[in-house]
Amino acid sequence: MFELLKAGGILMVPIVACSILALAIVLERFWTLRASRVAPPQSINELWRWIKKKELNGRKLKALQGSSPLGRILAGGLINAKHGREIMKESIEHEASQVIHDLERFLNPLGTIATITPLLGLLGTVIGMIKVFAEIQLAGVGNAGNLAGGISEALITTAAGLSVAIPALICHRYFIRRVDELVVNMEQEAIKLVEVVHGDREIDVEGA
Repeated sequence: MFELLKAGGILMVPIVACSILALAIVLERFWTLRASRVAPPQSINELWRWIKKKELNGRKLKALQGSSPLGRILAGGLINAKHGREIMKESIEHEASQVIHDLERFLNPLGTIATITPLLGLLGTVIGMIKVFAEIQLAGVGNAGNLAGGISEALITTAAGLSVAIPALICHRYFIRRVDELVVNMEQEAIKLVEVVHGDREIDVEGA
């Protein structure tokens, strides 16, 4: 592997660095964007039971706020529920904007890696071909060994760049879709909470 990286030339260094960074982001986002962490059903069901039995208090609100990103959004709305529907909605939207920002963390760098690694590979290809033509100019086409070195460098960097970019792009698109799904789910729960608190909807929770 080291010989392969060495044969690819200096541009293999940033390509390898991008691959390590992309892997770290992918693993972190897979762990962070789990539905059981972002919007745990048990916490939400417990909230509905608290509301139905009128057991909601400051301590439980604080526990809800720290339980999950969705809990943070709902707690933000409940804290200001007494000020009316519009203020409650504004509080939910304010908390939701911060939560969504956290959910999208590192996705821009992952997209950037998916974009620049093929370009780095292409740059390596150009550099390799420049070396090939420089060798031809100096020694002619008779020295096949030297020509093969430049061609090999060109092909290795291209392959390495694409090998990093393709999985990074797939994961980036997947995480964007995943965030969208989580946001829709949280939005539905927030709307339900506003309607329940202001008497427009009955609580229907199994076991509540």
